[in-house]
Amino acid sequence: MGSVVKITTVGSSAGIVLPKEVLAKLRVEKGDSLYVTDTPGGIQLTPYDKEFSRQVEAGRKVMRKYRDALRKLAK
Repeated sequence: MGSVVKITTVGSSAGIVLPKEVLAKLRVEKGDSLYVTDTPGGIQLTPYDKEFSRQVEAGRKVMRKYRDALRKLAK
């Protein structure tokens, strides 16, 4: 599935308008939030999940705190 979208002005910012088909595929609607992830293949949009975001942040804290131990375990 490929779609072309244009960048438009939204107040003093910029935004894009997603086609209905894209919104349906993401299972989101007006007012919902999306999570933007930078991947090796480009930018990925997924529905924002507050609980998942909280879990990812908890994982990041653990990785920062135990960075040296995790490096040794990875060897």
